Amino acid sequence: MSELTHYSITDNLKRIVSGENETVFRLLESRFCVEIQSRLPGLNIKPLKNADMKSVLAVLDQLKMAARNGDVLTANQVDRLLGPQVENFDESIPDTPIIRNRFGIPVAAKTPAQAKLVKAVETNDIIFAKGPAGTGKTFLAVSLAVASLERHEAERICLVRPAVEAGESLGFLPGDLKEKIAPYLRPIHDSLSELLPTEKLKRYEEAGAIEVAPLAYMRGRTLKRAFIILDEAQNTTISQMKMFLTRLGPHSKAIITGDTSQVDLGKGQVSGLQHAMKILKGIKGIAQVEFTATDVLRHHLVKDILLAYEQKDSKK
Repeated sequence: MSELTHYSITDNLKRIVSGENETVFRLLESRFCVEIQSRLPGLNIKPLKNADMKSVLAVLDQLKMAARNGDVLTANQVDRLLGPQVENFDESIPDTPIIRNRFGIPVAAKTPAQAKLVKAVETNDIIFAKGPAGTGKTFLAVSLAVASLERHEAERICLVRPAVEAGESLGFLPGDLKEKIAPYLRPIHDSLSELLPTEKLKRYEEAGAIEVAPLAYMRGRTLKRAFIILDEAQNTTISQMKMFLTRLGPHSKAIITGDTSQVDLGKGQVSGLQHAMKILKGIKGIAQVEFTATDVLRHHLVKDILLAYEQKDSKK
């Protein structure tokens, strides 16, 4: 019989942490291969086959701390904060955290391609990260940027997206600038909200240390000591990509992410991402990291769907 580990927690905090009908505990059991017994005072945790006791105890510590601070998390929120489960995890991938999210849960590379992106950022100033949706490109890039800002390596973060559907002019949309661009920048805001406490994120934004903007508003600027991310770069034109790349100032880094299988440009327009990766290949200080369907970290069926489409396309 596996030895039980007793975890101290008051009844009140246990009720908050456990979630409705103990759904948070059920999630942790599934994630970390343990059994959580909650009827007696505190918690008794029984390790099962392939149990990760160290991680489940660390997560419980963070959830308990969050509950003390008044944060009540649902199982869905905890699941998202923990990140995707990875099948056949490669133990050779370094598990050194890039940063800890707003609840103290470490964010680290989970696939070989993610680990390659982290390493590329250490030794290059411009990094292209190309691959399908769900591979964690954008979230990892934002995590690296926030970590750089927190360590005072960068003075500001600039997060950029092309607003293709709005023709990049945004003029005909109702509302002020912030309201016009909000739908296009929501995915980046979501990543920031997972990484930074609300008040801290607000302070950074008000001080101009974090800027989220459409690509069109980068023209004419030079960004010094900045960590810049261009997301959805497959939807840039060649001239837009050239404009973006030439915004880079001294002591700055840029990560350009995109999926060349999802280009939304007009008929006959060449993707700036595809063009740039081709002509800039081999230049020292510029790296390229390719993600594939095997790096997908969403539902296991997403990986199978992407592979099926890739096979279909290759037969055309």
